[in-house]
Amino acid sequence: MMFWPELPFLDLAIRAVAVYLSVLILLRISGKRQMGQMNATEFVAILLISNAVQNSMNGGDNSLGGGLFLALVLIATSALITYLTFRSKIASTIFEGTPTLLVHKGKAIEANLKKEFLSHSEFKTLLRKQGYHNISHIETAILEADGTLSISGLQDQSKFPVATKEI
Repeated sequence: MMFWPELPFLDLAIRAVAVYLSVLILLRISGKRQMGQMNATEFVAILLISNAVQNSMNGGDNSLGGGLFLALVLIATSALITYLTFRSKIASTIFEGTPTLLVHKGKAIEANLKKEFLSHSEFKTLLRKQGYHNISHIETAILEADGTLSISGLQDQSKFPVATKEI
């Protein structure tokens, strides 16, 4: 039927929540990039993931009612996770991640760059976008859990040369 789902609502709800959580966790594991920082391969992967999980979520049910119900379940699941991450540090760490220190007192922390899969070229680009051309002028650079880069500059930059130095 066009309006009534072929599968029971509970089955559709369980499928939707399972797929939502699985994709969310997989994306969380893949790294901290904002949508605007995605490269072409990551963007294509997101598009293909949505297509790949569609049938596992709807169980072959293509009814209008089933689709609307799945949308409702996904929105409710998203709202629940937002609430949980607000109320619980553990949930926040699981679903949103934690910040990573990338620069400390003008020196890049190589192990953390590798952990975040950031090449030196990508890192230099991120720093330039924030207006920093010389890493020695940076007190701290933190890759936030949401993929943004927070930078604090040194208060006394007079001891550093004005000329831009290779990062």
